[in-house]
Amino acid sequence: MSGSAREQALAASLMQRAGLWRAADARATRLARGRTEDAADAMLLADDYRMLAHDLARARRLLPATRARAYLEAAYARSHATLHHQARRTAHSLLVLFRDDIPAETWRLRYYILWSLLCFVLAALAGYALIGHFPELIALFASPDVIASVERGELWTKGMFNVVPSSVLSAAILANNVVVSLFAYCAGVFFGLGTLYILALNGMMLGALFAFVAQHGLDGELLRFVVAHGCVEISVMCLSAAAGASLGEALVRPGAQGRMESFRLAALSSGKLLLACALLLIGCGLIEGFISPNPHVSLAARASIGVSYWLLMVLFLSGWLFGRRGPLSTSHDAAAR
Repeated sequence: MSGSAREQALAASLMQRAGLWRAADARATRLARGRTEDAADAMLLADDYRMLAHDLARARRLLPATRARAYLEAAYARSHATLHHQARRTAHSLLVLFRDDIPAETWRLRYYILWSLLCFVLAALAGYALIGHFPELIALFASPDVIASVERGELWTKGMFNVVPSSVLSAAILANNVVVSLFAYCAGVFFGLGTLYILALNGMMLGALFAFVAQHGLDGELLRFVVAHGCVEISVMCLSAAAGASLGEALVRPGAQGRMESFRLAALSSGKLLLACALLLIGCGLIEGFISPNPHVSLAARASIGVSYWLLMVLFLSGWLFGRRGPLSTSHDAAAR
């Protein structure tokens, strides 16, 4: 038998094992999803792995440019990943996320956060000065109903506690806050300019509203309404903007790894901080729905709640709330290594 005929015979013999490949691939997929309690079935995975490795080596020589070789490559990769994956420990993974990963990401983005806060404050001051000099421009930032309510001498928030059930109001506020934070983060794909726009617009809107209500003697009432939830809500907006700005910088200055890879890494990393923002907004929604519109809660109690929740946010983002010890830079350096 010639060499060519012998290789054709070996290739045909190899293709007869396709049923074994499919069975091995199906077993690897099933075990990767954790859908078996049969120990014998799990033990067969090791045999499948050796069989696929052996047949793949032969297929690379006998069937180098065929769909069979490509299928074997994929089946072997799935078996390898299933065989070598670590045991799932959800509780431990969440602990590591909250104790180490989120604090490390917060530390990494500390300069972005400071710049976002500065941008928000400057925008709020600009909005306050603008409406202070040109009150008629309030129509750019507030709806006609809000303007009419303030001109009647009452805040638009008056009566919310009695008209809308607190649970419904809290859910609506939470949804709105999450949408704004997501928008500020996702707008970072426009090379960071979208995030800057959202942050500046919200800052100017807050400053403009305070200037407008101050002209009608209602600034104390507005402060009374926002003090309980506003500290954390504004902080979360700055955190989301900082995460979005990191996406923008990954696109503007991708580095040696390329723009797509740099963006992917930035998204994976900053997404952890966005998760923390979403959790913090749950508390903001509850406070804004149950406490802020309630006329029976005193200003001192509102201020105490606002400051306490802000301090809780600091403990949460630093990881100390979950038993973390040591400076934030330690986690960041460890992650970098």
